[in-house]
This record gives sequence, C-alpha cells and structure tokens, in this order.
Amino acid sequence: MLMPKRVKYRKQQRGRMKGLDRRGSEVFYGEYGLQAIEPGWVSARQIESARVALTRSIKRGGKVWVKIFPDKPVTTTPAETRMGKGKGAPEYWVAVVRPGRVMFELAGVSEELAQEALRLASHKLPVKTQFVKREGGGEHESS
Repeated sequence: MLMPKRVKYRKQQRGRMKGLDRRGSEVFYGEYGLQAIEPGWVSARQIESARVALTRSIKRGGKVWVKIFPDKPVTTTPAETRMGKGKGAPEYWVAVVRPGRVMFELAGVSEELAQEALRLASHKLPVKTQFVKREGGGEHESS
C-alpha cells in the first residue's frame, strides 16, 4: 500500500478542503482521466483497490497513472477509551482530494474500454467523479 517513507511530523491536524484544485486538473500523461467533482479523503486502500480494478478491466493493456498520493496521516483512539490522554496513534494514510483533481489517467486503450474501466474504478472511491478526455494535440513526452 502507498504511504510516505518518512515524514517530519507523525501526526497532522485535519485541515479544510475548501476551493478547487487548480493543480493536476488536466489530463497530462494519458488520454483519459478520472476527475473528482467533490472534496474528500481517499485512503491508501481505496487508491490501491481502484488501481487494481483499472488494470484488471483493461486486461493489462495500455498504461495507468495514479496521480494522487496518500501523505496525510489519520489518527484514531481505541474504542471504549475515556476522554483525554492525548491524540491517538496514526492508523492509516489519506490523499486529500479537492474538486477538479484528476486522480487516475489511462492511455493505449479505446475510449469505450477506458470509460468502462474508469467507471469500475470510481465505484471504489468515496468521492463523486467524472470521465475526462485529454484536450489539445500531441502525446506528452516524459523524459
């Protein structure tokens, strides 16, 4: 599962998810993408589950990019614990997703297959999503 190798601080505050995501709001690497249309936390398990659904549905053809990374720790205190005694231990990691963020990208498959694959992946995620296509010309060359 995805998680940072090391972090400066073990525990973080919850924060707020206001506004749109200006960064990462366009399909950059692939041809098709899955874009969030509401804010939320996507856990490392949900990201992995969506990735597996994507790769299985395209039958290992094409290429998949995961464009979100869970770098926020979420802490919980054990059940039936009294108030006080400080903040709980980090339990899992989440990626903060704002509306407009492209979370997954696909290339090398037909549009119908990509649409179906991204639909199956979206069922694994806790945020509402939409299918987006690449705008403009040419494939981006990453070096």
